[in-house]
Amino acid sequence: MIAFLSDVPGFSGPQTPLEPAGPQALQIEHTLLLIFWITAVVTVIVFAVLTIGVLRRRVGGAGLPPPLPVDPKTERRTTWIVGGAIGVTVVLLFVMMISSFIASHRTAALAASSTMTINVYGHEWWWEIEYPNEAEPYRIVRTANEIHVPAGTVIDIHGTSRDVIHSFWAPNIHGKKDLLPGYWNDLTLEVDKPGTWRGQCAEFCGLQHAHMAFQIVAQSRDDFDKWFSSQLNPAPDPQTPQTIHGREVFLTHPCVMCHTIRGTTASSTVGPDLTHIASRTTIAAGTLVNNTGNLTGWIANAQSIKPGCRMPPNPMPASDLNDLVAYLETLR
Repeated sequence: MIAFLSDVPGFSGPQTPLEPAGPQALQIEHTLLLIFWITAVVTVIVFAVLTIGVLRRRVGGAGLPPPLPVDPKTERRTTWIVGGAIGVTVVLLFVMMISSFIASHRTAALAASSTMTINVYGHEWWWEIEYPNEAEPYRIVRTANEIHVPAGTVIDIHGTSRDVIHSFWAPNIHGKKDLLPGYWNDLTLEVDKPGTWRGQCAEFCGLQHAHMAFQIVAQSRDDFDKWFSSQLNPAPDPQTPQTIHGREVFLTHPCVMCHTIRGTTASSTVGPDLTHIASRTTIAAGTLVNNTGNLTGWIANAQSIKPGCRMPPNPMPASDLNDLVAYLETLR
């Protein structure tokens, strides 16, 4: 499974809660391992007792065994054994319950110290990411399927859904949080060190549920600030005849009906903001690596790659398509 996940676009390591990259995931790992080892030991004991019982009470032939004699001492001993087993079971259940409660309390304790809020909107089938700024609305950053965070900073993920129920889950960072249409849920997370971790929708949400991934990119504070500043910039003006024509193709074809490119007249919010699409490592919510060939195929006929997605086919002459892709690749 790990070898398979290594081939996922933009993903280079196991997506698992057993390799925590933050304090919340570490608490979840401790609880998971405690419950695993308790249940594993209990399972081994139960099967051992059943095996011994079967081997000791085997009956030859077709006849039934003779009735067991009633021995008061044996009955009392059996009663104590059964009662003790029940008592141990109750204690273990309380241990697991208390451990889960402590883990929940510790993972929620960081909420009071969050210093940054990121809005996450679930769509069929992609993630809209917004860095809000009520004091300076012109400094709001919007992107798609990549959540950049400064390492060591407590982040409040403020999430909702634009259509059906989705579930935000990055197992190396934290547990799951459902995103419900019309409601907001909050998830506080912190990433210990720079790196990239994969997340995905964990609530079945339709045909392309399996292709609804995102990345959490943790950076040093300086690198994050540089990335954030670059995302505030509008799209650069094209500099070559090919990219100038590519922008014209974008603004005169159905692309403009669904997407935003800041600095142009394209301002629709149906699909992802493409102002800095070339800076992203994947497209189509983690389905494809962001390169020239994949971007060309996705624009031409996304339905052949991700059937049922909201991206319609875009038939156009090859020269127009090539120029459009060349223009989009300048948007960093």
